Amino acid sequence: METNFYKDIKYKKIIYRVLSFMLVVFLWHLLAKHYNQSLILPAPELVFEKLWDDTRDVEVLRNLMITLGRVLKGFSFAFVIGVTFGFLMGYFKPMEYIFGNFIDAIRQVPMMAWVPLTIIWFGIGDGPTIFLIGLSGVFPILLNTIQGVKSVPKNYYYAAESMGASKGRMFLDITLPWAIPDILTGSRLAVGIGWMSVI
Repeated sequence: METNFYKDIKYKKIIYRVLSFMLVVFLWHLLAKHYNQSLILPAPELVFEKLWDDTRDVEVLRNLMITLGRVLKGFSFAFVIGVTFGFLMGYFKPMEYIFGNFIDAIRQVPMMAWVPLTIIWFGIGDGPTIFLIGLSGVFPILLNTIQGVKSVPKNYYYAAESMGASKGRMFLDITLPWAIPDILTGSRLAVGIGWMSVI
């Protein structure tokens, strides 16, 4: 019975997504017909036709793989740095006091303000793009990791200590599993922001 319940939810999500996509395409089609200027708003059938042509274009696919590689590299740096400092700042108060204000200050700098500096630091090539992707993605991972670590109920630690668990064992059995959902949320946000940061 429970399995059927989850299946129904899954099918409903798929149906809602398909219907919402069809609604967007339908409204898009109406607006394109209204303006009747493909330069301003091309019709969906023209866009889908061009998309189909591009999927068979070797040059487009090659450039897509290059971009994907940059995003993965930037995300990898963001993930390692964000998770590492997230656990340190979430687990140890002094680390949060030391790095918290600095990270908050860096986080407020607009992404486009980093572009000239990255070109000076890394030159023309993949370096600036990977740096910007990593920089934009590190903050959601970092902040979500901190939130995940801090949200662990204190009673869990007290119970583990009463049974003689070491700090390392508590980290592996309590802190890490509890923080994983928040880390995944931050990672999902980081990937989306990374794609928007591709230059």
